[in-house]
Amino acid sequence: MFYLHGAFLLYLVGMLLVGLYFYRRTRNTADYILGSRNLPPAVAALSAGASDLSGWALMGLPGAIYIGGLSNLWIVLFTLAGVYINWRFIAPRLRALTETLGDAQTIPEYLHNRFTDNNNQLRLVSSLVILVFFTFYVAAGLSGGAILFESTFNIDFNTALLTGGLVIVSYTFLGGYLAVCWTDFFQGLMMALSLAVVALTLLFWISGGGNDAPESLAFQFADLRPDMGWFWGILSLSGWCIGYLGQPHVLVRFMSVRNQRDIGVSRRIAVLWTAITMCSAVLVGWLGRSYFPAPLANGETVFIALSQAIFHPFVAGLIIAGVLASIMSTIDSQLLVCSSTLSEDFYRAYVRRGASDREVLLVARLAVLAVALVGFLLARHKADTTLLNMVAYAWGGFGAAFGPVILFSLFWRSMTRLGAILGLISGALVALIWNQNHGGIFDLFGVVPGFLAASLAIVLAGKARAGDASPATKSG
Repeated sequence: MFYLHGAFLLYLVGMLLVGLYFYRRTRNTADYILGSRNLPPAVAALSAGASDLSGWALMGLPGAIYIGGLSNLWIVLFTLAGVYINWRFIAPRLRALTETLGDAQTIPEYLHNRFTDNNNQLRLVSSLVILVFFTFYVAAGLSGGAILFESTFNIDFNTALLTGGLVIVSYTFLGGYLAVCWTDFFQGLMMALSLAVVALTLLFWISGGGNDAPESLAFQFADLRPDMGWFWGILSLSGWCIGYLGQPHVLVRFMSVRNQRDIGVSRRIAVLWTAITMCSAVLVGWLGRSYFPAPLANGETVFIALSQAIFHPFVAGLIIAGVLASIMSTIDSQLLVCSSTLSEDFYRAYVRRGASDREVLLVARLAVLAVALVGFLLARHKADTTLLNMVAYAWGGFGAAFGPVILFSLFWRSMTRLGAILGLISGALVALIWNQNHGGIFDLFGVVPGFLAASLAIVLAGKARAGDASPATKSG
């Protein structure tokens, strides 16, 4: 246990040092909220990936494969497609337009400028959607991190929750966007390396004839059939692709890439990193079936259980720190998006329009503490669902609400401000209601009907009020 504690402590101290370093380099709100649009391509790619894949890539996905088999492999394929489409088509245009239209620092500010939102209705609606979803998303992440600490170190849940929360809040509070992106970069490396090491070790073990592996890992094409059948199953799982278009914590990475020429480099790095990470996660879950033929009490802990069973405690500690890294890389990004929304889209827009840059920077830092406190209070009640389901719930809501709005705003000149508002509201509501009813009559992932409803609202509003369309032109 001493070695396990030492590895975790080493990792946590390293994250705090990164926060302190960038605290000294953060001079204004442009630095704190968007890093002054100066992210290197590798940092942008891995920080976007790490903040999005989060704990479900190390716990949720291996657990789904371990429990449900290769029918969940479609999640990997659609996720890879979503990453490529996002970087190939959304990133270049969003990077150009957010700078051209008033140097927008946040997604609500971009939509405000894009549609000449003089009464701030669109800005308010988009900000509220971000705050509601992310507050609960942060709570779920904090709870997941606390459960990890509790199960690994056998410490009280609330103590674990407070410990993990303090570390994340500290470096986010201090260093802002640059600290978040650079810690996410290192955390992304840890995630990929941890999964790859465990997966390769299992492969060597299998090749040595361990535990009747060939029989337990027999594969047939029918194993790929989704639980809902080929048509409805593939349609539902496609939500993991289209949902990528509307994740605010990923979209801001596109806005902050150094220049448009770097986006192509970022795309190649992001696709390669995602492929390595997710394929390793699949191998961990699939080969874990052979290593643990008697089902684990909680299938989502298969990665942690394998790490502790195979490696020296210190190495296991570093590998398990990769799980904490994946959770932290999502929470810090969500905290920062909420912070920028509260400081720029509420405080500067509604409370003090003439606020100084120093004042808004202080508000942004205080907002990190406020959102974290609310998330902490919500997280004190342990979730009674799987990590993958928690992520799918909030992630799908964002994809349905913001995905169509961002897509049409970049590619359709006839889109209107009313269409954007209706798209945000209808997408979020349909996804929430659909998921609350456990997939409705078709058992679809809520992001799919939500995305379609939002798209329909946008198109109908644009056709009905074509004269209301934004004068902004498409980029590229």
